[in-house]
Amino acid sequence: MVVIKQKYVYEDVDRHGRVRRYLKLPGCRKVRIRAKPGTDEYFLECQNARRRAETGELKSPPITAAKPETLRFLFVQYMASSRFRQLDPRTQRVTHLILDDICREPVRPGSAELFADCPIVKFTPRSVVILRDRKAELPEGANNRLRRLRAVFKWVLKPENRHLDITENPTSNVDFLKPNRVGGFPVWTSTDIEQFEARHPLGSKGRLALGLLMCTGARRSDVVRLGKQHVKEGRLIWRQHKGRNRQLTIIDIPILSELREILDASPTGDMTFLVTEQGRAFTANGFGNWFRDRCSEAGLVNLSAHGLRKASATRLAEHGAPTAELMAVYGWRSIKQAENYTREANRSRLAASGMQRLEGTKRVEKFPTSKTHKSRVGKMEAKK
Repeated sequence: MVVIKQKYVYEDVDRHGRVRRYLKLPGCRKVRIRAKPGTDEYFLECQNARRRAETGELKSPPITAAKPETLRFLFVQYMASSRFRQLDPRTQRVTHLILDDICREPVRPGSAELFADCPIVKFTPRSVVILRDRKAELPEGANNRLRRLRAVFKWVLKPENRHLDITENPTSNVDFLKPNRVGGFPVWTSTDIEQFEARHPLGSKGRLALGLLMCTGARRSDVVRLGKQHVKEGRLIWRQHKGRNRQLTIIDIPILSELREILDASPTGDMTFLVTEQGRAFTANGFGNWFRDRCSEAGLVNLSAHGLRKASATRLAEHGAPTAELMAVYGWRSIKQAENYTREANRSRLAASGMQRLEGTKRVEKFPTSKTHKSRVGKMEAKK
């Protein structure tokens, strides 16, 4: 019998002196070949092993492959789901980075054991608090961790995921941390807008950006795409960028005379009103950085493009716009966001109306006015 050596077949000797043979193709795990070399059975085993390798069945798992029933395993399942794939590409990327960062966290300071390998059954609310509090110096980062974990466990508790055998949500009773910046992005005031306009006069690119943001209420992801093709019969009509993968939202608003004056006086691009120095359309992030520089030139170091969207909504609410109008202009699907602005506007109007009732009146009696306090004050005066 002639023994023919097969490529990628390796031999080793165990502790009992027996020769063992394996087929090990590149990128695949090795497969034991038990038949005697040179026989038909031997070649058949090799052929079957190669076929399994070609179909990917023998592909070697990556070093960071998730162990079954661990936290990383759960994250991998979530990121392979249709729910995750429906998210905006940027949201997918940010979520992936945050979940990967959670996996690299040690279970205890200095420990080689990572949260990636934490069994899901041992991932408790205390575990969630530990992961949150390790970002306590950056509350927004801590809250982002909690948001992503909540999204994962909200998904896994869906009826279609019963096969994962997870019945509890360890994030449900864990609170968010108080953010460093209460209220989100600072809202521009009338004084801020006047200061910006003084530095960037009519006809400048900075003034064009200010007009588009303030007169449309568009997010920066939308304002960088607006152009002449969106103008139809005196109106601006465009598809909202945010949430575009989940639901179609069309913004259809009239072009205000203030914005028309700015557009007529400003140099604009062919397909977008706003263009870079090279004549190309801005990216959303690029525009945000560029606009911050224009704010800094005007001495407004803490303001941003999103603060103008909030200023626009505030101005509209203060002029009596109901929640339905705010939702139509700013593309909000939830009434909650619009109510935040109408509530503040109503509070200001009611406070002004209430204080107006006191205008011209005289104080009749001294405070405090309750009978209990009156008697105490009287006794104290008598002792004197």
